[in-house]
Amino acid sequence: MIPRVGARDESGFSLLEALVSLAVVLAVLSAVARLVDPAQRALQAEPEIADMQQRLRSATSTLIRELMMAGAGTAWGRNAGPLTSFLAPVLPFRQGLRLPDPPGSFKADAITLLYVPETSLQATIAQPLPAQSGDVAVNTGVGCPLLDAVCGLSTGMNVLVYDDVSYDQFTVTGIQAPSLHLQHDFRDTARIYPSGTKIVQVVSRTYYLKSDNATSTYQMIYYDGASGNDVPVIDHVVALQFEYYGDPQPPMMRKALTEPLGPWTTYGPKPPLPDVQTTGYAPGENCAFVNNGTTTPAPRLEVLGPLTALVKLTAAQLTDGPWCPDDASPNRFDADLLRIRMIVITLRVQSAVDALRGPAGVLFTHAGSASDGNRFVPDAQVRVDISPRNLGLGR
Repeated sequence: MIPRVGARDESGFSLLEALVSLAVVLAVLSAVARLVDPAQRALQAEPEIADMQQRLRSATSTLIRELMMAGAGTAWGRNAGPLTSFLAPVLPFRQGLRLPDPPGSFKADAITLLYVPETSLQATIAQPLPAQSGDVAVNTGVGCPLLDAVCGLSTGMNVLVYDDVSYDQFTVTGIQAPSLHLQHDFRDTARIYPSGTKIVQVVSRTYYLKSDNATSTYQMIYYDGASGNDVPVIDHVVALQFEYYGDPQPPMMRKALTEPLGPWTTYGPKPPLPDVQTTGYAPGENCAFVNNGTTTPAPRLEVLGPLTALVKLTAAQLTDGPWCPDDASPNRFDADLLRIRMIVITLRVQSAVDALRGPAGVLFTHAGSASDGNRFVPDAQVRVDISPRNLGLGR
């Protein structure tokens, strides 16, 4: 059949119809693209955000767990009670056998914690012990395993020897019952601990921030205070800061030094009797008390404020003395460290993906390669107040 001349061919589309159809398709594709791009960004960013939150949780839970134990002492026997009655269990610097900071240091991004673990084995030394590496026999008693001549102490264990005057840390490097071979963790001194001085297992924990811009390495590091290696705990930590709040009142005498049973002080080491000299301080005095001619010596430290609130302790206050046990001791510490009752931790982590970090500034400690604000994953930060339960027991 031959079509009629001038009849319309309805088997295709006109140019106008094709253009309209193309425009509709492009509009739909554009709308889809606008929906897909944020979804792609979310798929890339959300796992990283979750990872950052997990790093924050892990770091803070580790520090909270350790800080809550800080200052825990022994439960029975001579010199029982929290460590704050004898020494400073929280130090704002690195202490230990390897690469210790100089005495009197202050680092806002480092902390050392000391405590006696709950399962600790508590004994006393059976002979005088110089503050240096050597052998010492121990007395077994309450808390010691039955028929164990060294009270459960074992090779590789960190131990603390302490009394009312000073303290030293050692590592058990060998056992020949009933004697231990001890490696001194500090610089040797002329100090000699008398027979009957307490020796216990001790936990030493140092945490600090490692920042290496050359290798873009930012980590929270852990050190055990002995011969162990420094170990990364959390990666991509860009800020770690410790602030200290303390008791505004100085250590006070609870009872006369002539009383047979303690505790004698609200906190801090007990001073000697008025005519006895045990350190570089005058007879009857130590880092926390001055001799006033009675058996209840007067406080050496100042009142920092009213009893109603803790006071923030500055770096200057924690590094200017008076020194415990005295200013000649190689492991001396500022007496104001005995005041610490609360530690405030500020912790900040960054994205491990460079493409999710923008220019350095308020949002980013370290710049990344992201230029589109829609792709930014800002640093995450947390601030935690911790009041270790063992630091205020004497009050």
